[in-house]
Amino acid sequence: MNVHRRHRRPSRAFVPEVIDDYPRFHSILFERPADRTGGDALHEPAFFRDLNCDQIVDAVTAGRDEYRLKPFFYALLPRLDAITYRHEVMRDLERGPLDERVNSFAKKMREVREHLAQTQKMFYREQKEAWFLDGLKMYCDVIKSFAAELADCDLRSQGFLAFRSYLEAYSHSSALNAILSQANALKADLAVIEYCVLIRGSAFTVRKYDLEADYSADVAETFEKFRQGATSDYRVKFSVNADMNHVEAKIVEFVAKLYPDIFKRLADFCARNADFIDKTVARFDREVQFYLAYLEYMAPLRQGGLQFCYPTVSATNDDVYDVDGFDLALAHKLTDAKATVVGNDFHVKGRERVIVVSGPNQGGKTTFARAFGQLHYLASIGLPVPGREARLFLFDQMFTHFEKEERVENLRGKLEDDLVRIRDILTRATPRSILVMNEIFTSTTIQDETFLSEKVMEVIVRLGLLCVWVTFVDELASFGPQVISMVSMVTPDNPAVRTFKIVRRPADGLAYAMAIAQKYGLTYDLVRKRIAS
Repeated sequence: MNVHRRHRRPSRAFVPEVIDDYPRFHSILFERPADRTGGDALHEPAFFRDLNCDQIVDAVTAGRDEYRLKPFFYALLPRLDAITYRHEVMRDLERGPLDERVNSFAKKMREVREHLAQTQKMFYREQKEAWFLDGLKMYCDVIKSFAAELADCDLRSQGFLAFRSYLEAYSHSSALNAILSQANALKADLAVIEYCVLIRGSAFTVRKYDLEADYSADVAETFEKFRQGATSDYRVKFSVNADMNHVEAKIVEFVAKLYPDIFKRLADFCARNADFIDKTVARFDREVQFYLAYLEYMAPLRQGGLQFCYPTVSATNDDVYDVDGFDLALAHKLTDAKATVVGNDFHVKGRERVIVVSGPNQGGKTTFARAFGQLHYLASIGLPVPGREARLFLFDQMFTHFEKEERVENLRGKLEDDLVRIRDILTRATPRSILVMNEIFTSTTIQDETFLSEKVMEVIVRLGLLCVWVTFVDELASFGPQVISMVSMVTPDNPAVRTFKIVRRPADGLAYAMAIAQKYGLTYDLVRKRIAS
């Protein structure tokens, strides 16, 4: 009998009664069950769009919709050990050939799901059951082959070592082998079924094969004598379709009546094992895509010369730094466009808590601020970060305050809206929070902007939270020992040309203005000289 293939995604393990006999394994993503917060109901954090983290996650997860990965990128890890757990798993995947074997496993599991999905679309019961049987055998083969492949991999991470032990026990379990043995027996019984179809006009009869002679060879030999060299082939080629037509279905129905015992055993087997995919294996298959997707996202950036590192992550407010870091969302676009990505460094140490970034427009200030936030976000979900070397802070909350368009419905002006938003942030922030601000209070006069900014800075310094503040108020850069100044640079010979480098130095906005005025002959002395002449 012909047995075809395709597949559906089940939801529960078929052997829950023996699951406790396997080595303990919870998740390849979460070291402890308590680290898994929110689940699939999580939505993107409030800071995502200001920092362009939504663009990063969209690009990383593109083409992997079936795995529903985005909630994993929204779940920030609460513990340092949970971050270390992911670093170890990612390092294992970066040491080949594990990534190839995991990708191969994922591809085969996808084929199993597609096979089962096709089964659910079929109309005729006997065909659905035959395809289901094939899908189950495919799954068992995937489990056994992946367990064998993992056996000789050089694994060092707690996550993969635990999963390998689990999979080895599962692949050799009596439950899995029993179901595979039953499936093989059913396949063997179906394979030896023989029957005849007798056609008379528009009617046909199906009966068991009774050693009737096969005349096909004799017919071919008889007509061979009429062959005259190469001839055109006028035989009709039928398209291969997974679904049976009504005639085929009726034939199978009659065959099932001729062999009722075999088909009853098939039906009972399918009913007993309707949800045969082990839930732990299914969870691994989904969660490991978190790592594979990010590795795939990093690959072209690395090929373009950009570097990533595993950051040291600290839960205390001590040194924080990154060397040659960059805005990941922007770098992805620039790499695709074959454009240059400029890396920047920062180092906050001792009493320092606030980086004030100043300099000319379009000089990379906002990009630097976004990169600072992205680095800490990526570190908080246990992924490699842009840069050659980094030490970052495990925050409790990330806040952003970027310029937003006025909204008629809130009946507030822009300045009032800025004040309300920053007050809400500072009310909720703790010494373990991070704040990224970009040019607030710009809708008022420079005097009022300076006054309000200084009041906000007093609260930030008192709280002791880590902050990057992009501003044109140079006075903030010298607020106190907790504040450091970084400036976006221009080409010395041509102040109109930005270098996009952000360096640690005193704010000198007036110096830039003077350099540009000199370039275009607009200083007081030059203008007066031209008037006099």
